[in-house]
Amino acid sequence: MELTIQTFLIVCPLIFLGSFVDAVAGGGGLISLPAYLLAGVPMHNAIATNKLSSAAGTVISTARLCKNRFVDWGLAVPCISMALLGSYIGANLALMASDKLLKWMLIPVLPLVAFYVLKKKNLDSGAEQEISRKKQWILCGLASLVVGCYDGFYGPGTGTFLLLLYTGVAKMKVAKASGNMKLANLSSNVAALVVFLFSGKIIFPLGLAAAVFSIAGHYVGSGMVMKNGSRIVRPIILVVIALLFVKIILDM
Repeated sequence: MELTIQTFLIVCPLIFLGSFVDAVAGGGGLISLPAYLLAGVPMHNAIATNKLSSAAGTVISTARLCKNRFVDWGLAVPCISMALLGSYIGANLALMASDKLLKWMLIPVLPLVAFYVLKKKNLDSGAEQEISRKKQWILCGLASLVVGCYDGFYGPGTGTFLLLLYTGVAKMKVAKASGNMKLANLSSNVAALVVFLFSGKIIFPLGLAAAVFSIAGHYVGSGMVMKNGSRIVRPIILVVIALLFVKIILDM
């Protein structure tokens, strides 16, 4: 596709916003992927290019959580390895799916993802019930595989899904689950990025420019207090979803 100044003016600010939201409350993919679509980027190119920019930003959040010891390294192996495998499978499935099919999937998927992102939950409540370490390994591995596959195929809400499963099913404390979620999310981003890199679907000039804004958004967002930040996150996500719905309907 032909890149214009308008393309960058639409994508880059929204990528910054999506990355900021992702660092503050998760679910930033609900803004970042639609940003490319709203700018007229074809679906496969949008998914691929979004992986480039989102992976760059996720490195910042992941590094900060690791540095501050918000990772359960005993569970890092199943989280990382299964996320890599799942994302590799999902990314290859996405390349085989038609552009039209992926657009139709957005209609039911976006409201479901938005529901989980916007619904307020006490994530630590499920961690009160302890389970064996072996069971945690298995459950974290399965969750990472399934959500990793989803991330490679589509992506928005991946971090939120992982956090809900790590805390609600694997019974991890939310602090450690947040760090492991970022590790798994970064792993799935990298695996999908490699697949899309060899497929030739990444629009590098746009992706690299967006990566700069993604890094800036994650850096600023990681310094925000979660409770205050979430007040502006929800209306932003709803507006972007509404705009994307209108665009999809008009295109079809």
